Amino acid sequence: MTNIFSDFRRLVVLPALEDLVADGILPGGLDWGRVAVEPPRDLAHGDLATNAAMVLAGSLKENPMALAERIATALTRYELVTGDYRGSGFTGAAARPGFINIKLAPEVWHAQLRAILRAGTAFGDSSIGEGERVNVEFVSANPTGPMTAAHGRGAVVGDALASSLAKAGFDVAREYYINDSGAQVDTLARSAHLRYREALGEAVGPIPEGYYPGEYLVETGRALADRDGRKWLGRPEREWLAPVREFAVDHMMALIRVDLAALGVHHDLFVSERELVEAGAVGEALGELEQRGLIYTGVLEPPKGKLPDDWEPREQTLFRATRFGDDTDRPLKKSDGSWTYFAGDIAYHRDKFRRGFANLIDVWGADHGGYVKRLQAAVRAVTDGAATLDVKLCQLVHMFDKGAPVRMSKRAGTFVALSDVIDEVGKDVFRFMMLTRRNDQALDFDFAKVTEQSRDNPVFYVQYAHARAASVMRHAAEQFPEDDLSDPALTKAPIDRLCDPMELALIRQLAGWPRIVESAAETHEPHRIAFYLQEVAALFHALWNKGKDEATLRFILAGEPALTRARLALVRAVALVIASGLAVIGVEPVQEM
Repeated sequence: MTNIFSDFRRLVVLPALEDLVADGILPGGLDWGRVAVEPPRDLAHGDLATNAAMVLAGSLKENPMALAERIATALTRYELVTGDYRGSGFTGAAARPGFINIKLAPEVWHAQLRAILRAGTAFGDSSIGEGERVNVEFVSANPTGPMTAAHGRGAVVGDALASSLAKAGFDVAREYYINDSGAQVDTLARSAHLRYREALGEAVGPIPEGYYPGEYLVETGRALADRDGRKWLGRPEREWLAPVREFAVDHMMALIRVDLAALGVHHDLFVSERELVEAGAVGEALGELEQRGLIYTGVLEPPKGKLPDDWEPREQTLFRATRFGDDTDRPLKKSDGSWTYFAGDIAYHRDKFRRGFANLIDVWGADHGGYVKRLQAAVRAVTDGAATLDVKLCQLVHMFDKGAPVRMSKRAGTFVALSDVIDEVGKDVFRFMMLTRRNDQALDFDFAKVTEQSRDNPVFYVQYAHARAASVMRHAAEQFPEDDLSDPALTKAPIDRLCDPMELALIRQLAGWPRIVESAAETHEPHRIAFYLQEVAALFHALWNKGKDEATLRFILAGEPALTRARLALVRAVALVIASGLAVIGVEPVQEM
């Protein structure tokens, strides 16, 4: 699909630079990799800007402004071919400190509008991923209870990130790692066994300290009693722990899958930690590292700052993480001889690589921030540098209602359950709101504010723009019943009649959608899409309001059928781009509000 920014770079800027090399003005062998074409910081300066002179001047030891003027002159030799436009409909001028600002003719933007109508919601699809396989692991909540609102944020970020990568041409797998091995699932089993005894009529008293107190486990205990009757009563823990643990994990994962489905999230792969451990994957992975001299027995330096009460110098089995960029080497075994969680995670990420994924993305909660460098070091080690790991940390979600903190739910025990939030506001509101901040920033979620119908509510503002566009198209169909207002027919409208600065500004914004898709995918930042949709909505609402004040700018003019068709082409393009963007972040566009 057409991307005006990459098209201009490929068809005009780079050929102009090659011409300057051929003419002996620039030396050969220069790297064009950092040469970019982007929107200027101030749109009053133009439609596009290139940093070519800025990034080349340093290595050439030239004045950036002088170089920019030479490049701007060279640009004029070339035509721009994008959408159904071909011509030299642009001018370029050097601007301090060395940018080249480019102004495009209205005809270029009119061609972009036709391209949107031809592509429909596929506008913005890109091939930059070239089919590269990407593994996005997200949620991976411990299977010890239903999902929390905080888990929900990670689910939305991961799912939207995966969708943006897919739209940009990557081959994406969504993965969930089931942490079903270790102390926390043993505690789950004991908690479930307690509720099982309760379901069979025993008086269990207060929930013991350290057990999971949520009432969701009442259902688990009852289900276990229905399946096994009194089989596990009065028997030692060593006999019932494993089967009860397996039952409880399966029951929790069923709850989690229901919560994910309610949020519109579906994983392609579920990988069990226990199965990896039992298959010997940990020992195999660490054996490879040991053969390469990357595991040794040693004593770590004490942590900087205040020493933990339980710290003592002792020999440990350590991974040479410092060889791969970490701050210190990392333990692989606990004092009781069992593997650390880190050892298991090394094996798990090695397993991802062995399944054909060299591009790895993990979405974690903010409390795992100290774990990032060591696991990135481990991935470099176990893949011999062939794989990369990017970790996206999601900060906390603070829940409010009319400014007051929301109390924890009794059913959940110690947290706000995701299902309660979805029941209250719906999945679309929750999903959009989770992307109104960068993932590394804390997010305030107020039930009252996210459901109010005002421009201060971003999800309403964007949904209303789509609904308003749909409403305009319905009214036009009623007013012009004989006209074909389909997308193919609207591409033939006299779009050159769209010449008001606000109309052109809106078209420029719509034409930028492919660039947003690519940048969101390349930077792994899906919030860019939510931000962009708010900007589109703002421009569309502003144009609609201007039409209220100036009758000649209304979308539907009974006495101007040709101009009406041109404006309907713009309205329809707004709806298509908003629908395309909402699809990436998993939100349904509404037809009326």
